[in-house]
Amino acid sequence: MRFDHEYYPGIIADILGAHARYYAQTWSFGVKFEAKVAADLAGFVVNMNRDQDLLLVAKRPDERFLGSIAIDSADYGGRGAHLRWFIVAPEAQRTGLGKQLLDRALSFCRERGYHRIYLYTFAGLDSARHLYELAGFKLKEEQVADTWGRSMKEQCFEMELLPDDPFENSEGG
Repeated sequence: MRFDHEYYPGIIADILGAHARYYAQTWSFGVKFEAKVAADLAGFVVNMNRDQDLLLVAKRPDERFLGSIAIDSADYGGRGAHLRWFIVAPEAQRTGLGKQLLDRALSFCRERGYHRIYLYTFAGLDSARHLYELAGFKLKEEQVADTWGRSMKEQCFEMELLPDDPFENSEGG
């Protein structure tokens, strides 16, 4: 497996396809969801600032897409860095890839000095929620909405990243 953090032809299609297939098959989301992901993802890729934003894709040696995660800093001054487009292909689920992607995204945020990260999801994505909570995310908001054509409990998770402690490795007291 390898990780790409550079643009490659088809990156939008790979990420969009994984989201569209998973959410259609598992949650019966349709064109409204796919169109929203397509528009938001395309805008992000076009306007991405490589010093502040991250788009990370995991691929097999044969180039097949396995997963993705992104950090969008567009609203960092307001709410914080936005974790987006986190997905793992069915063949790579339960292999530790999701944790690797999340760890790399959080390391990226720490390296840039980001102090707050947030993400939106909905109730029922239990494996992802487990990863978020293990990493330190906390549920901050929850509301019932029908954004994707059916009533769901939408959730916002946030995480405060503490700056590295300069005294953590020092000796003495």
